Amino acid sequence: MKTLYVIRHAKSSWDDPTLSDFDRPLNKRGKKDAPDMGKRLRHREVVPDLLLSSPAERALTTCHIIAGQIGYPQDKIKTDRNLYHAEDAQILSIVQALDNKLNTVWIFGHNPGLTDFVNLLAKADIDNIPTCGVVACSLNVSSWDEANSKNASVIFFDYPKKKK
Repeated sequence: MKTLYVIRHAKSSWDDPTLSDFDRPLNKRGKKDAPDMGKRLRHREVVPDLLLSSPAERALTTCHIIAGQIGYPQDKIKTDRNLYHAEDAQILSIVQALDNKLNTVWIFGHNPGLTDFVNLLAKADIDNIPTCGVVACSLNVSSWDEANSKNASVIFFDYPKKKK
């Protein structure tokens, strides 16, 4: 059994038009939502084996904030440039290439790829994973390369504006 958490970056700022999309930081709401979602995840008492993030500023900052809330070592966070604006099939390839020693992995990235990926993988019907939204999926597999829509299902879907 493998568990995958798919996490969209928190709300980002558009205040500085000179910044590239890759370098956009979190805005005020993003800086509030990320620790709040980290606390919600901490209360679920799930210990990830790996946090894997897009290296884009907003995704990696979200990852670091949530890591701090759950007590995950900052120096163990990994990045994958291929997660930056990845499409669903590309995210699936990244998941299928994960080390089988890992049982619980959290991936931080971007829409529309993340929403499309969750809908593809778990046959979910999610219109949009909002900023800082989390979709946890259970995969009834022993090896990540077996991950597909025949063996995945959504455990929960949470996001900042969802009532507790």
